[in-house]
Amino acid sequence: MNQTAIYIHVPFCDHKCIYCDFYSIITSDNISGFLQSLKKEILFYSERYSEGREIISIYFGGGTPSLLQPDQIGSILSEVKKYFTVSANAEITMETNPGTVTTYKLTEFKDTGINRLSIGIQSFDDQDLKFLTRIHDSSTAKETVINAKQSGFNNVSIDLIFNLPEQTLEKWLKNLNEAIRLPVKHISAYSLILERGTILNKMVLDGKVKLQDDDYDADLYRNTISFLSSNGFSQYEVSNFAQNGFECIHNLAYWTYKDYIGLGPSAHSFVDKKRWWNFSSLRFYIAAINQHGNAERHSEILSSDQMLDEYIMLSFRSGGINFQALEEKFGVTWLKENYGYLEMLKNKNLIRMNSKMASLTADGYAVCDEIVKNLLK
Repeated sequence: MNQTAIYIHVPFCDHKCIYCDFYSIITSDNISGFLQSLKKEILFYSERYSEGREIISIYFGGGTPSLLQPDQIGSILSEVKKYFTVSANAEITMETNPGTVTTYKLTEFKDTGINRLSIGIQSFDDQDLKFLTRIHDSSTAKETVINAKQSGFNNVSIDLIFNLPEQTLEKWLKNLNEAIRLPVKHISAYSLILERGTILNKMVLDGKVKLQDDDYDADLYRNTISFLSSNGFSQYEVSNFAQNGFECIHNLAYWTYKDYIGLGPSAHSFVDKKRWWNFSSLRFYIAAINQHGNAERHSEILSSDQMLDEYIMLSFRSGGINFQALEEKFGVTWLKENYGYLEMLKNKNLIRMNSKMASLTADGYAVCDEIVKNLLK
């Protein structure tokens, strides 16, 4: 069976944060139209890709999926399970934000089949949260994690952002300390990135906000790796840390180059060497689904060189390159051409390497982009 992941983009949000570049709309209008179209899209792709596939992960992203009602999430899951073969122990994740869910609603979400929560906390510092224009405060953030545990969620992940303007190392480490005190199994720690089209990007261009330099960002990142690794959270990808056995299956599907089907506006898919992405606008998405059964805006068929480059990049970002798997997929040429460079990286303690694997060290993760760039065709 081909192990495949499904991503479902729920675009509705109650607020647009200054740094966010994901497609979202600040309205609850047309939820019914979205749900109807989503179910048609599920049917469309099941007729093409369900045979011989086992769904190992379903991920509700957004937007803020928890703004939907539990019965609406449940109806989506029922539709997926009706038309696809979903593994009995599939990871089913829903993103949520502090202040948008009660304990009762969380319990109802768990009853629908959600078994993993990803909570967008971003910071436990009220000053940072105000800068990021989050709608919650630190107290609400902690309360949401505790409520999730009380609602029966044993697999809880939180997102945190570092290298905010004027964020000291002391303040960032305080954030991490707050995180590990809570009942969380997984922490995603991202550096603040300036994305085109965001409010934050305009604020920087207008001189209203000044970001800290790359060297300071790298120092915070190294301290993040050191702190979390010393406190029971192993790094298994550039920005992701987990207690043993709680690595995100959905993330691993992307990083190990498995197929994934994206549903909903702006969602991306990758199946059988083809990558495609949906219309972002909810209006265009619904219109396309009604007309064609799918909302594909553009697509590309990847060449062997493109697939090799992506495989190398994704492998190094996560668990490392398995030489046998690499050879089975792409032959021996790449390893022969790059073995000398890998030896040099090993001598500089940027990678660990033996006869079977090559993977980044903590120092290597800090310069991952540069390493990968030198390895791509």
